[in-house]
Amino acid sequence: MSRKVPRAKVQSIAKERIEKLFEEAEAAFAKHPERSDRYAQLAWAISTKNKLRMPRELKRKFCRHCKSFWMPGKTVRVRTQEGHVVFTCLVCKHQTRVPY
Repeated sequence: MSRKVPRAKVQSIAKERIEKLFEEAEAAFAKHPERSDRYAQLAWAISTKNKLRMPRELKRKFCRHCKSFWMPGKTVRVRTQEGHVVFTCLVCKHQTRVPY
């Protein structure tokens, strides 16, 4: 008898864990910014391992290049420029442009 868990259930559990990791990252940022970076890395790893698309609002909370957690004014600079929002990671200097 197979005990394989349905893919939909695995993905819903993964989504809950990703959301929880980002909540913890925001809470821990003031005292432990390196811990917040680790939480963002773990959330990204869960997303890729389970082939789960990360929600749009969470995609914009970490650097896609170095996987560091973004806190506006502390680890990321946010600017508008000719129809785009430009996020500049202050850790690795990578820029992400999002149209608006």
